[in-house]
Amino acid sequence: MADPAHISAPPIASRTPSGGFKTSEGTLYVSKPYRSKSSKKLRALITFAPRKSHFDIENESSKSNEFRGFFSLFWISIFIFAVQSYVRSIEASGRPLNLGFATLFSQDAITLALSDAALVLSTGICVPFAISIKNGWIRYYWTGVILQHLIQTTILLSAITWTFNRKWPWVQSGFLTLHSLVMIMKMHSYMSVNGHLQQVTLQAENVLHDLHEASQAPSIGGWDKALLDAKSHRAETDALTAISTSSNGTREPTPSRTPDVPDGLSTSYTDAATATALRRRLATVSSTTNDTIVIEGNENESQSPTPPNGTAAQLQVDTNNCHPFDPHPLVDHPDARIADLATEYSELQSELTSLGPHYLTWPNNISLKNFAVYQLYPTLVYELEYPRTDRIRPIYLFEKTVATFGTFALLYTVTETFILPYIPTFEQSIARSLLDLALPFMIAYLLLFYIIFECICNAFAELSYFADRQFYDDWWNSTSWDEFSRKWNKPVHAFLLRHVYAPTIMGYGLSRTWAMFLTFLLSACVHELVMVIVTQKFRMYLFILQIVQIPMIVISRIPMVKRNKLLGNVVFWLGLYAGFPLLCVAYVTY
Repeated sequence: MADPAHISAPPIASRTPSGGFKTSEGTLYVSKPYRSKSSKKLRALITFAPRKSHFDIENESSKSNEFRGFFSLFWISIFIFAVQSYVRSIEASGRPLNLGFATLFSQDAITLALSDAALVLSTGICVPFAISIKNGWIRYYWTGVILQHLIQTTILLSAITWTFNRKWPWVQSGFLTLHSLVMIMKMHSYMSVNGHLQQVTLQAENVLHDLHEASQAPSIGGWDKALLDAKSHRAETDALTAISTSSNGTREPTPSRTPDVPDGLSTSYTDAATATALRRRLATVSSTTNDTIVIEGNENESQSPTPPNGTAAQLQVDTNNCHPFDPHPLVDHPDARIADLATEYSELQSELTSLGPHYLTWPNNISLKNFAVYQLYPTLVYELEYPRTDRIRPIYLFEKTVATFGTFALLYTVTETFILPYIPTFEQSIARSLLDLALPFMIAYLLLFYIIFECICNAFAELSYFADRQFYDDWWNSTSWDEFSRKWNKPVHAFLLRHVYAPTIMGYGLSRTWAMFLTFLLSACVHELVMVIVTQKFRMYLFILQIVQIPMIVISRIPMVKRNKLLGNVVFWLGLYAGFPLLCVAYVTY
């Protein structure tokens, strides 16, 4: 069984076809060392490009997509559809909309707001928990793990009990339940990551202790002698490498000008040692994973443009400071055991440090301010440091605010006009209910998706200087349900991958199939919990539909089925079309 300390590892990287690395926040470029005209000292250029959402008007790939016109067509059509609904309603009743639904979801609004504020404030208990971990008052494995789950369960049960006692309508109860689950996931990630890093720190201390003991062996001659031997061995190795390279005629000339930087990236400079150590660290990690977290060496030679404002995280590196990714000096020791221990210690130390720009090291991240800022970030996975933008763009924020309220008005119109009047009854046939509700539910789903993942998430990201804006992927092109589950809600997918799927494999030794099953099982239970609270019924309909996805995923992986992408996409959309009204009929009528 794997050591549970490695369950919540920090972000990992994978190589790209061009030979670089892709990070979970965007693309990181590390150039080869070069000499500038004004200095003979080798230095490297580091640039970073955060990911943008597909519908962001500043996303170059989306603007160049050949189907971009359908995006405009969709919104124009929805606008005409809404205006037509208003005109018909005025002709029939003298007013554009019936405000009955507005009265419903505004009920007890002040109490709901205060309840939500209390929920958010209650998550602050994570900070004293992390401080206890930091100071060693409790060990995360396993006292901290038990305490963590007790805290999370108490907060969730309190929110659910309060919701039932207030007897709110489905809008209020659904909102507070979903927000409670979001807060629980953020808490879980924060406490798990800090607890894991405590374990890494303890492991690093043990390895360093073993390294000191090994250096005291008579054949080594003590710590100072070991350091001198490692330095000499390193010098000999470098000299032999230089002679070999020179004799083979393959030595690359050192660039004399700044490497080229793609447009839209922020830039900073560091010395050759830090750049080499950073590349080595990511190359090592990428060799053991295929995850989706990129660093590419840009070897062209041209003048570096000034980075545009507000487009990426500023990777400021002070070359006078120590290099956080430098390996321990004894990794070059001629004794194999000494070198292995030093290498293991270096890897553990690098895990305790973020990838930049500030190279934050645990436990320096633990503070009330750090946790409060993390709560503002539209992410469910805690990291020591996130990519940041350099300013808030008022126009961009205004655009997302207007889009939020405008899209909500359209969503309200669809719900009030084409869903609530057609809520199924026991006497009505299921086929007729499905036919009446399929299209309105699909439109409502698309509008709600746009509000949450494109408008609200991007607005919070802009306010908190959060640079990674890829909250969803092209889920509309999905050919299977597992592809859809990976793409349509990336924050939740990242959480499940990091804190559910990976731990069951690495911590408990389960196979990938069983890990996938347990992940789907947990997801199905949580979805059903929401429906139980919203409908006040225990029916298991949504749970069953979630579990049914597992055999459908297995079928979609059959080579004959997998090759037919068009058929897979059609089946996916038909299932999505039928799923929403089917659930409505099931929970409302039966």
